[in-house]
Amino acid sequence: MKLLRVGTAGAERPALLDADGVLRDLGGVVPDIDGELLADDAALGRVRAAAESGELPVLDADGLRVGPPVARIGKVVCIGLNYHDHAAETGAEPPSEPVVFFKAADTVVGPDDTVLVPRKSVKTDWEVELAIVIGRTARYLESHEEALAHIAGYAVAHDVSEREFQIERGGTWDKGKNCETFNPLGPWLVTADEVPDPQALGLKLWVNGELKQNGSTADQIFPVAEVVRYVSQFMTLYPGDVINTGTPAGVAMGQPEPKPYLRAGDVVELEIEGLGRQRQELKDA
Repeated sequence: MKLLRVGTAGAERPALLDADGVLRDLGGVVPDIDGELLADDAALGRVRAAAESGELPVLDADGLRVGPPVARIGKVVCIGLNYHDHAAETGAEPPSEPVVFFKAADTVVGPDDTVLVPRKSVKTDWEVELAIVIGRTARYLESHEEALAHIAGYAVAHDVSEREFQIERGGTWDKGKNCETFNPLGPWLVTADEVPDPQALGLKLWVNGELKQNGSTADQIFPVAEVVRYVSQFMTLYPGDVINTGTPAGVAMGQPEPKPYLRAGDVVELEIEGLGRQRQELKDA
């Protein structure tokens, strides 16, 4: 299933994109798309039955904002340097264990919402990423099979980053990762049953119509199942939590000088095979 949330920010309602690409209202079936729903097999069964019935009300998608596909996200865990080609372009050695950092949940916005270039930013960068959405509480998982069983689905994420804040201003990466609007998510949460192999997904990103990133999750250093298993050794993952799994080569930081960092007026578009497409216009904060 392709689950999503539509409407003005803070007042989104649950919806579903059916097999024919028709947007349908889920408000009469479930109150929202969130961790509570994703952990409830019976509720998900009702959603699936309603979708298959063909009787859900049709929504007019024209002019309708698409919000983040998951409400009330507890935490956003991020994995850095998780593609062989991206590590190479930045001159970094491939890590021996996953590099883990956080984004605050309030950085998450809709897939087509405005992205704000922070004040005094000179190195705002782009990163298309596969996002994992957790569906079952995960603690100390022991195997990849167990890890995959705890995944509710997948989505497109844009891990916007300010490289000077991240790397040159001291401390941890947090300052360059948690600026307002720095995690567009969606358009859909695609349930795991529709993604048979998360290591066979193409990722692309364009800036002002120019293709910048063109990679595949097959190039991940730590695959999806290992990421979930590994992270569960250090923290509890709850339904509705999100894991951004890293970006392929092609970011501004990895390009020759003068590096083409983002500015107000730029347009970024990104997509992952089968998971949908995003478009953001950048403005000054």
